Amino acid sequence: MIGLYLEEIDVDRVVELGSHHFTKEAIIAFAEKYDPQPFHLDEEAARKGPLGVLSASGWHTASGWMKRYVATNQAAEAKMRAEGREPAPLGPSPGFTNLRWIKPVTPGDTITYRSTVTGKRELNSRPQWGLIFSLNEGFNQNGELVFSFEGKVLTPKRS
Repeated sequence: MIGLYLEEIDVDRVVELGSHHFTKEAIIAFAEKYDPQPFHLDEEAARKGPLGVLSASGWHTASGWMKRYVATNQAAEAKMRAEGREPAPLGPSPGFTNLRWIKPVTPGDTITYRSTVTGKRELNSRPQWGLIFSLNEGFNQNGELVFSFEGKVLTPKRS
């Protein structure tokens, strides 16, 4: 996570990931490729649908988080390298839990994402690695929580 080793990551650390703006065109284009449900594709159909408004696929909202997470990590790693430090490699994620799409994301919404470290532990099965736990959230321009999930990522130990 952001180029840091397990020992350098504090529980309760908040990492601001930045924002992603959702346009009508992008919502429809994403839905055409990955989630072709009427309420993601057509405003009239969406008005008659379960949400009553054209809305982004939940997977589009989630991919906005991933885009910002990757960009934040790449920027932190580039900064470390510019300072002459070698960042810790980012490990794989063994999965996530409690994925929630709380409020529809609609055309014109800008979602701001963040990741909060909620825990960490060493791994007995892989002594050179640890596991970071996080709460990941997205808020719209009105400060309303629209998306969240609990994540895990393998993180190397320095020693």
